[in-house]
Amino acid sequence: MGITVGFDLDMTLIDPRPGMVAVMNALGVESGLPLDGEYFAANLGPPLDASLRGFGAPEERIPELVTRFRAMYPETVVPVTVAMPGAAEALHAVREAGGRTVVVTGKYAPNAKLHLDALGLEVDVLVGELWSTEKAAALTEHGARVYVGDHLGDIRGALAAGAVPIGVTTGPCTKEELLAEGADVVFDSLTEFPGWLSSFGEPRGSGRSGRGPAPAE
Repeated sequence: MGITVGFDLDMTLIDPRPGMVAVMNALGVESGLPLDGEYFAANLGPPLDASLRGFGAPEERIPELVTRFRAMYPETVVPVTVAMPGAAEALHAVREAGGRTVVVTGKYAPNAKLHLDALGLEVDVLVGELWSTEKAAALTEHGARVYVGDHLGDIRGALAAGAVPIGVTTGPCTKEELLAEGADVVFDSLTEFPGWLSSFGEPRGSGRSGRGPAPAE
């Protein structure tokens, strides 16, 4: 049986930033709160409620704001979202190797599924509303040996699950930050993933770690 690989969604498999700017700014206008769509879109990763608190939204209004954001999301964000370079090829590489793909994301799962369906990104399992080390439960449950993400929280989740942590610099975190957090390897984009996967798990005698291929210099 092939390997199970987990992937984050926002800024790993998809780029939803234009829509995220629009929906957060629209929610700010509607709610009368100082919500900053540009900042939000540039720092995707943390849960929505945490981002709203960071903008100073009153605690008692958080549930209604989350509900409204999710309701506005399908028409505002999904149509303008694109796949990240190499996303489809990365998923295909796992399937070609006889493996399974698991998307574990902090995003509300029904909206995450809309993105995958709209972009034709086929995955075996989708789990939503998990962030950072919370992702470890889903990764462990589905037997993921590798987890790929763009945020420090993704690296923490992979490590907590005992999975090989892979970073991509397509999100808010730099290569240096991802490596310092514990990433085994960091890619500029997912276009590098199929080559890495093809030599995953080579024995130590090959000159590479048993966990996976060595990072490119």
